[in-house]
Amino acid sequence: MPRLKILGGKDVVKILSRFGFTIISQRGSHVKLRRILPDGTKQSLTIPLHEELDKGTLKAIYRQALRFIPEEELKPHFYD
Repeated sequence: MPRLKILGGKDVVKILSRFGFTIISQRGSHVKLRRILPDGTKQSLTIPLHEELDKGTLKAIYRQALRFIPEEELKPHFYD
């Protein structure tokens, strides 16, 4: 069974930027990422910019990102 990597908020932002997400706003330690598809659909995610994200938080971000990014492309970035 693959193990969840230890990632910080900035690491997750870098991973998601590879899939076309950009930072659109920040409030405190949380950033909002968004990408707009060619058909005009907006896809948004919020990421806490903590040094190390809790496993539960990281899994929740992963599950939310799966709504927009295929699992076979996203999984290598989050799991060993």
